[in-house]
Amino acid sequence: MAFDPLAGMKQPLPSAAPRGGRAPTILVFDSGLGGLTVHRELVRARPDARFVYCADDAAFPYGALSEEHLVARVVQVMERLVAAHAPDCIVIACNTASTLVLPHLRARFTVPVVGTVPAVKPACETSVSRLVSVLATPGTVARDYTKALVAEYRGDCAVTLVGSPRLAGLAEATMRGEPADLAAIAAEIAPCFVAVDGRRTDAVVLACTHYPLLADIFAEIAPWPVAWIDPAPAIARRVTQILGPAQPGHVPPPATALLTGGAALAGLATVFAGFGLGETRVESLPLH
Repeated sequence: MAFDPLAGMKQPLPSAAPRGGRAPTILVFDSGLGGLTVHRELVRARPDARFVYCADDAAFPYGALSEEHLVARVVQVMERLVAAHAPDCIVIACNTASTLVLPHLRARFTVPVVGTVPAVKPACETSVSRLVSVLATPGTVARDYTKALVAEYRGDCAVTLVGSPRLAGLAEATMRGEPADLAAIAAEIAPCFVAVDGRRTDAVVLACTHYPLLADIFAEIAPWPVAWIDPAPAIARRVTQILGPAQPGHVPPPATALLTGGAALAGLATVFAGFGLGETRVESLPLH
């Protein structure tokens, strides 16, 4: 099985460009706010598209769910979303879900599904020190998918896997307007920085879409400069390969943000609006 470590695709998909010249509907899915970093790049690539962003906050954080529960949950939510919004492409903007659920979604739906997996290959290809770290959730670190990516693409690099239990929640807190807990963030990223025989880590893969929300803080508090590898631009390129380029002059309908729980996120209309999602509503889908 061939991996594409940038976009999370297993094999090239056929073109799914909508017929009749209409702009596509792109469904972006995450457990919370992290997928907004991917959504932002997708809007840049396809400004003509209609976007539906779903935050499954009723089940956040996904890392707390068993593998069986996570698969069942994502398939359950996606069945409702596909029926309601008829997307032309689905983007799973969540590493934890992508490393486990992609085969199930592709077996269930005919709609192209683009995932998000750790960008190990470009990090190892560009590292000068040959010391690379992958900053992820504990669930992503534990997945066989992640271990296979590292085994296939590390080359002569030493790759350190760092499973952070708190960063996603810390990112969500800052997006809700809470002061950034710099000490806690520094403690979570500290294991990424490795020094061996005069060499130091020079590339850190951001293997959770929440983490780019803290990228400026990471750069400020890091013990030394590194390249922070964000997969969002590669995901946007893959979606453009599938759907084709933007249609000039087409004005899309307003983008919509959906929350499956809403208790923690319903007050974030201004945050969603800052990412171009003018409508925010709760479509209750409790965690079972």
